[in-house]
Amino acid sequence: MEQRGQGGIVRRAAHLLGVNRAVGFTVLARGWSILSGALTLLFIARFLSLTEQGYYYTFSSLVQIQVVFELGFSFVILQLAAHEISGLSVLSTGDLAGDPATHSRLASILQKSVRWYSVAAVLMGSVLLFSGFHFFSAHAGAPIPWKIPWICIVLVAILTFQMDPVFSFLEGCGFVAEVARMRLVQAMAGTILAWLLLTNHKGLFAPAAVIAGQAAAGFIFLFSKKRFLLPLLRRKCGADIVGWRTEIWPFQWPMAVSFFCSYAIGQLFNPVVFAYRGPVEAGRMGMSLTMATALSTAAFAWMSTKASPFGSMVARRDFVVLDRVFLGALLQSGSLLLGSDIVLLAALALIGRRFPQLAMRILPLPIFALLLAAMLLNHILFSEAIYLRAHKREPFMPLSILTALLVGGSTLVNGRLWGATGVTIGFFITGGIIPLAVGTYIFLTRRRMWHQPL
Repeated sequence: MEQRGQGGIVRRAAHLLGVNRAVGFTVLARGWSILSGALTLLFIARFLSLTEQGYYYTFSSLVQIQVVFELGFSFVILQLAAHEISGLSVLSTGDLAGDPATHSRLASILQKSVRWYSVAAVLMGSVLLFSGFHFFSAHAGAPIPWKIPWICIVLVAILTFQMDPVFSFLEGCGFVAEVARMRLVQAMAGTILAWLLLTNHKGLFAPAAVIAGQAAAGFIFLFSKKRFLLPLLRRKCGADIVGWRTEIWPFQWPMAVSFFCSYAIGQLFNPVVFAYRGPVEAGRMGMSLTMATALSTAAFAWMSTKASPFGSMVARRDFVVLDRVFLGALLQSGSLLLGSDIVLLAALALIGRRFPQLAMRILPLPIFALLLAAMLLNHILFSEAIYLRAHKREPFMPLSILTALLVGGSTLVNGRLWGATGVTIGFFITGGIIPLAVGTYIFLTRRRMWHQPL
């Protein structure tokens, strides 16, 4: 009786917090990233010099250029699959039942995505390799052996890049919890490999090790789904396909612009600080961004795992449920992020007093608090974007362009004049306050417009 009572309390708490299997696994993955990230920060402080730390985080920033080649297709794939799967049933054997034409349309989404990413992976690898060599050669300071680690991170990034569309497709088909569980395994495998290299004084190979662990876990997961995926890849779709020009491209190109702008905003900071202020200050910026992003992505699990269900709700025009689930997830995730930010700042203040040498690895606390505040504002904006994109439309593209221009200009000017401090203050204003105000107006007007009765 007591065990059943305790189980009931746990279930009620999970319901109150909006935790299902998908959210649970995603939060565990983010939680692992936060806890293991804290240990990784200690390893970096112990086994890397301040200069090597700058290279470490700039490696990670530059490799995110894959967003340019992905062109927002992963989210497009997820929403297209979510809309098509709403007319089909996934049997326990992994087979699909339902309208053959819808079955073929779903298969065509997977086939097109695999072909697109195979070509894009080759282009991405070539650009990453040569642009990285040019950047680090032009801004090299101390004689750091960065060339082989850079080649390794590019090669493993190509592997994970080709897997990403299939993960998005599976999420769109309803395998959200399974993909979230796989992400947890990826996070654990990648981190453990990175620790092994850091503790063996091969720290610049650690970013590549993280991605290699993710690739291995991802391959094993995809192999376990072969009974579902292979028939779709082999299916002859005939005329029943999702048209590139009529259905995919009108949704994809605005997403591509938005995702590119997001890259310009999120990954520009470290290279700019590296170029103007050197690897030491870039390392502080990178470590601070890593901690802030870890908290933000953990809280965003409440919203990101709803992207596929949101798409299905829109396909059924179940807008009442859509609004209720969205507002609940936004309240839960926003409260969690705010609370986590406060706890982190308090912990860092305490650590700074006891271990001042560790405090030198991150930005000053007032500036770091401003970075966390900007991330909180972005969380609300990104949640609104998830909601609207479930309609297979991208109304935020003009705002993404404006934000990228504002943040990019602010980063280049302030990074040159005031370093990481200026970059962070500029980001809070141009990447936080202004976009949220404009984005909320877009969200309210488009929601009202799209939810009118047919």
